[in-house]
Amino acid sequence: MTQPRIALVTGANQGIGYALVEELASRMNPEDLVLLTGRNPDRVAAAAARIKGVAKVEGRVLDVTDGEAVERLAEELGVVDIVVSNAVGPLEPGKTPSEQVDEFVDVANLGAQYMLRAFGPRVRAGGRLVVVASSLGTLEQLPEELWGRFDGVSLEDVEKVVEEWRAAVHEGTAAAQGWPEWINLPSKVAQVAAVRAVAAEQRDRDLADDTLVASVCPGLVDTRASRPWFDDFSQAKSPEDAVQPIVDLLLADHVDPALYGELVRDGKVIPWKPSTPR
Repeated sequence: MTQPRIALVTGANQGIGYALVEELASRMNPEDLVLLTGRNPDRVAAAAARIKGVAKVEGRVLDVTDGEAVERLAEELGVVDIVVSNAVGPLEPGKTPSEQVDEFVDVANLGAQYMLRAFGPRVRAGGRLVVVASSLGTLEQLPEELWGRFDGVSLEDVEKVVEEWRAAVHEGTAAAQGWPEWINLPSKVAQVAAVRAVAAEQRDRDLADDTLVASVCPGLVDTRASRPWFDDFSQAKSPEDAVQPIVDLLLADHVDPALYGELVRDGKVIPWKPSTPR
């Protein structure tokens, strides 16, 4: 008999996170469990109740910005088979970077870092640990003089750079240091860099166990978070369509070593660095 599996998705009350839970629940086995997590207890309970899948679905309150809460859940579960760090903070046009950098970074970056630290050691052999990121999370989104801050570094280094950048935003010195004004760009690069840092340490062991660590890009998706930032949604995917290749990756029988540690969109690697020098 196949051992029951546990999957966990953060930021799953709506949008991509909800679609991921729904698709996992439809494609996993009746004895498996999918944990739908979010910060608001009422929204978590309502979202979990709406899903009618094959696998069991359970709503759990989890604030990914609370590192102790993330660690407590990881300790409670012991081992997990699939972890998807998907939570993202609000980002609104019209607000200054300093007005919104804290909440955005706390959710998207600290949240992903806490998930990587707490659940990385607890993913069962043959499991999957992914962070939902973006094609904006590549080095070419930053000035070349900043690439070394994120390339070939440790998770601790990434965490340090994120806090230095956040401080520079508040101090009004970020632009002078070369950081883009749109805070989504450094944040997404830092997410992908954090995954690459963890993967670099675990690669040999994980591939021997058929375990995957990666970041994933769903492409342009029509969600409440993306609506304020794009004018043309004619080529945008619905959340339900966008998660199909991600779930294919999560439930694949074997890991493609070429995808390990990389940013993956529709089953293909998005290069971390430009193919040709600037």
